[in-house]
Amino acid sequence: MRKDSEEMCDSSNCFPLQAMESAKLETVCIFGTGDFGRSLGLKLLQCGYSVIFGSRNPKSSNLVPKGAEILNHAEAAKKSAIIIIAVHREHYDFLRGLADVLKGKVLVDVSNNLKINQYPESNADYLAGLLPGCKVVKAFNTVSAWALQSGTLDASRQVFLCGNDAKAKEAVMEIARSLGLMPLDQGSLLAANEIENYPLQLFPMWRLPCYICAVFTVLIFLYCLVTEVFHPLATRKEDTSYLIAISIPNRVFPVVSLILLALCYLPGILAAIIQLYKGTKYSRFPDWLDQWMLCRKQLGLVALAYAFLHAIYTLVMPIRYYVRWWTNSYLITQIKDNATYPFSNYYAWLSDSYVALGILGFFFYVLLGITSLPSVSNAVNWREFRFVQSKLGYLTLLLCTGHAMVFGWNRFLMVTRYRWYMPPVYTLSLVIPCTVLVLKLLLIIPCIDNRITKIRQGWERSLSKKSEAKLKTCSVAF
Repeated sequence: MRKDSEEMCDSSNCFPLQAMESAKLETVCIFGTGDFGRSLGLKLLQCGYSVIFGSRNPKSSNLVPKGAEILNHAEAAKKSAIIIIAVHREHYDFLRGLADVLKGKVLVDVSNNLKINQYPESNADYLAGLLPGCKVVKAFNTVSAWALQSGTLDASRQVFLCGNDAKAKEAVMEIARSLGLMPLDQGSLLAANEIENYPLQLFPMWRLPCYICAVFTVLIFLYCLVTEVFHPLATRKEDTSYLIAISIPNRVFPVVSLILLALCYLPGILAAIIQLYKGTKYSRFPDWLDQWMLCRKQLGLVALAYAFLHAIYTLVMPIRYYVRWWTNSYLITQIKDNATYPFSNYYAWLSDSYVALGILGFFFYVLLGITSLPSVSNAVNWREFRFVQSKLGYLTLLLCTGHAMVFGWNRFLMVTRYRWYMPPVYTLSLVIPCTVLVLKLLLIIPCIDNRITKIRQGWERSLSKKSEAKLKTCSVAF
């Protein structure tokens, strides 16, 4: 019985407990007692690690977390195999004097720069060149001191890391997991420059959508300003400047929203046309089309934001002074004329259809926005996500385009609507959406759709021609 118990203790069943115990006693050294170094040290202590701080002036550093030991750099480095360098690149020179002590140890570079590509090489590459005998790993630079102090880590849970030594990276990844973070291995130190630039980027995927939105917003606002404010002032001496506050924005927001929604689906159509033309899917798209396709999600979310603004502005319309004055004036005119204008079933259907299409379009708009959230998109499979974003997306575009069409209806035929030979703005808003819908209608014709499907499954026109030529050659020879 005793022998069996000894064998059980010597077996792998007891190994996890031993490993866990040793992990709790593992010592991590941190060079630097700044905000990030102290916050990281406190988090390590809370997770069961022994922490030693290395400082230039150990006696004057009294802000380190309780329970951590503080020594000079050389003494601290001797007590740990993993050293986190929490100092700026400008102060790396002191590490030269510690080259013998640091040889063979894992150095974790957590530094960031003040601007993108500030130096010719990354900070991690510079550190590796400074101490060639060490195993340098780039990590933790995407985590802020505030996130570590708050405890929730909701702001930056992902930790991008890279390094040339696999075992060193695995040791750092284990520390990250112990802190409740999600380590993502980006490969060798060649990726360090990209990792260091990541925290310095300001909404990189949102720049192009915001630029496009801003351009359309300014152009359409100026167009409405000319047709609805300058034209009445120049022709009838009528001041309609009050329209700038609500009426004109409530034209700009839906028009831009509809155009941006159409621009979400236009690059996919252009890509299909290019594949049809070239007869293969293995040819690269133009760079501008690649960039356009990558920012479709952001374009859609900006369009949704403008749709929300349109809905809010529409709801406040009845409380405007101009609308209330016009309604009262209309009633007074009927009383003076002793005539009641008859109810029009035609206009009733027109207005109800316009509102119904707008409500349905806005509903599917919101549904598209919700499914684009990572927490929702991760809960559905690829086919479900594609169904919502593609099939329901085109349905949303169709409903919103119908909403604008019913609103304009036959007004584009009225000469009085053309001010200085300029068509109404809602007529212009239909150009891109209608183009997208017509092109999509052509692409789903069975013969064309089957060809696109074959191309996306790997069929190539050039290979098909070669195969036909071989068959003809074989038949002639036979």
